[in-house]
Amino acid sequence: MLGENFVYFFTVQGFFVGIIFGILKSFNAEGLLTYTFIFTMFFYLFSHIVVAFYFRTITAGGYSFPKDLHEKELDQFLKEIKKREKIVDSNCKILDLPPLDNPNDKKLAKS
Repeated sequence: MLGENFVYFFTVQGFFVGIIFGILKSFNAEGLLTYTFIFTMFFYLFSHIVVAFYFRTITAGGYSFPKDLHEKELDQFLKEIKKREKIVDSNCKILDLPPLDNPNDKKLAKS
């Protein structure tokens, strides 16, 4: 349903609700017109609020995600991570080398 049609439909509903409420609540013509006008305006304004929120959610869902840019950035991050992993692996290999035998260590171990 178009937003315009929803506003018309809801305004007409407000008009009839206002007439019914005016007949039930007041016993003169002035009260009937007042209640009818108040209810019609409330339903009219409320329908515009509903339509505005509806269109806001529709347009928010139409946001396009920049997939190409995002993928390029992720590829760049992946390359950086791989470089850093190579550096860390080479540092670990250097640290994993067996220590050189120190003659002083052997003397301390025997005593």
